[in-house]
Amino acid sequence: MKLTYLLLLISLSAFAQTWQAAPNIVTNTDGTRFDDVFFLNDNLGWAANGQHGAIFKTTDGGLNWTEQLNHSELPGNNKYFRNVEFLNENIGFVGTLNGAFYKTVDGGDNWTEVSISPNPNAICGINAVGSSTIYGCGAYFQPAHLIKSTDSGETWTYTDMSAYANALVEVKFLDELNGFAAGRNNTGAIVLKTTDGGVTWSNIYQATISGEYVWKLQILYGNPNVMFGAIYTSQANPGKLIKSLDGGVTWTSHDAPESGVEAVGFISETKGWMGGHTTGFHETNDGGLTWTDLNIGGNLNRIFVINSTLAYAAGASVYKYTTQTLRTNNSEIYRKDLDITLSKNPVDKQLEFTINYNVGDNILIELYSSTGAFIKQLTRDSVKNKSSKTYSFSVNDLASGYYILDFHSNTGRTAKKFIKL
Repeated sequence: MKLTYLLLLISLSAFAQTWQAAPNIVTNTDGTRFDDVFFLNDNLGWAANGQHGAIFKTTDGGLNWTEQLNHSELPGNNKYFRNVEFLNENIGFVGTLNGAFYKTVDGGDNWTEVSISPNPNAICGINAVGSSTIYGCGAYFQPAHLIKSTDSGETWTYTDMSAYANALVEVKFLDELNGFAAGRNNTGAIVLKTTDGGVTWSNIYQATISGEYVWKLQILYGNPNVMFGAIYTSQANPGKLIKSLDGGVTWTSHDAPESGVEAVGFISETKGWMGGHTTGFHETNDGGLTWTDLNIGGNLNRIFVINSTLAYAAGASVYKYTTQTLRTNNSEIYRKDLDITLSKNPVDKQLEFTINYNVGDNILIELYSSTGAFIKQLTRDSVKNKSSKTYSFSVNDLASGYYILDFHSNTGRTAKKFIKL
């Protein structure tokens, strides 16, 4: 009897479901990450490597990957690939942070640039729904806009969303007419809802800390009334998991594992994961009341749930929630803090600092009060290569006191305090 019990325990342990890094695909050890992963079914999927500008395809559930597109092949190169989404096995789209948007009609073997007027400065979220409808949104660094196609990406409309938001990061639709968009407005993090295909929107979730985003949304597989969101905030405040069990009518909120949470994914109302720039997977089994650090992965941006037993994620590598044994080492968390030096502190009239970039990067620099309240965006910058760059801003309009500089880039998030005299 004891032997039978021991064998059962060994068997259960061998087939325990865990997050593991996918084999045969690069792991970004320089602090950059895969920004997105998308699967049409259990086996067929694509991954977007952000700063390294590459699209990879798998046909065997993430065991093997083939590079299909590299930004070095594109005009101007140095494109940051933010997301990837497919309408079917042939027609797909790649959004960037560099004002370019790409389409394939042969499963990713060849790509052409999409023309949209006016041209979006960035596409931060894409969602294909139905047989021919695609939505996209942006930008996390402003302004807020929505793009839409109802003919499989042949023609597009552009909608200025500034009446509802000043930045959008995520878009999710249940069908061609009913959907959600998430980001922030002047008051704080928001979730918007439309029932007419994006013609009009209502605000169904409003946070009250200025500068926060709802960064990612998830609609639970098999139950469209259950929704989850990740609230990304400054380092002075805790990040949040928000949850709705009634399609967005009411919401509850729980502290997240870190301020910079971006990825969220649940396989049931109670079991799920969150992560962000500075962590790998944190797991909850009680709907977000408590979290356990799994010490797996790092720099997470997307958790893509296929069903209650299968999920993929994008971060320093591509990860799979599986019983398979994929790699022998899955515990590395790759984090590269930005190297920032203030020229002087305290500051009188001019705030000056230097950032040493280890790799090319996209960065958003914002100013917060000592309590974490958003004041203003100082700049958004795109740095193409490893370099050192000095920034200078007037602070004559600031009252004396402590302030927080928030540096949000694709390699991490860093905060610096300074005193205004």
